[in-house]
Amino acid sequence: MIPALRRADEEVEMARQQVVTWDEVEGGILEVRMNGLPANALGLPLLDGLHGVMDFAEAAGDVKVMIISSEIPGFFAAGADIKHLAAIDAVSFMAYGDKMREVNDRLAASPWLSIAAVDGIALGGGLELAMACTLRVAGGGGKFGLPEVKLGLIPGAGGTQRLPRLVGRSRALDIMLTARQVPADEAYRIGLADRLTDGDVLVAARELATELIGPSLPAQRSVVRTVDASFDLPLVEGARYEVDQIQELFTDGEAANGIAAFVAKRRPNFR
Repeated sequence: MIPALRRADEEVEMARQQVVTWDEVEGGILEVRMNGLPANALGLPLLDGLHGVMDFAEAAGDVKVMIISSEIPGFFAAGADIKHLAAIDAVSFMAYGDKMREVNDRLAASPWLSIAAVDGIALGGGLELAMACTLRVAGGGGKFGLPEVKLGLIPGAGGTQRLPRLVGRSRALDIMLTARQVPADEAYRIGLADRLTDGDVLVAARELATELIGPSLPAQRSVVRTVDASFDLPLVEGARYEVDQIQELFTDGEAANGIAAFVAKRRPNFR
């Protein structure tokens, strides 16, 4: 490898280790922590770190639930790295946007379930990252928003697509057009957050993760795919897709495993 490229790779790895860390928890739970001071701006080191933890999870093969949280009080992730954006040209801007979309799309399509533990600001790309997760747990200090119109932009890492699917068209437009910050209690009320806690958000996320690791992961992922398809397919086609998903679970033995365990009054040995 060319020395300059080797140094660049080493710098990226050092930055990843500093801004994204993770620990495996018994039962297939992986806890991921972002620590990109001062506010977890989604610069290249943090994005590379998130790719790194997904590389690890894929290689491990036994991750059922990934919890993404922040070690910075008051922040989940503040969004795109504005200083970086101000210093690059249009081509680099598009490449940076592609990097953000790649992280979110990869997370949304991952073979595990994911939980965003949000007890602070999740704005712009930070909210887009949280929305790419399967579920979101909000602490009392959570604040959610897509304020890109204040910069003369629109959300560009999935925000305009995922937010309406979570809260509906009118609420999504209200949030994006006003660029306002949605407090945690409202986020929970409108479906942007799935759980709300007045205690430690990471503890609440761990409790949810523990609930999620019991059932069949293939069946859970099938539920996610089928529900997501309901937003894009006519009812008849969506119902047909539902049948296809059920058939697949029977074909690969997951459903037979669960049914046999129920009849025998024992715990199933799900994959």
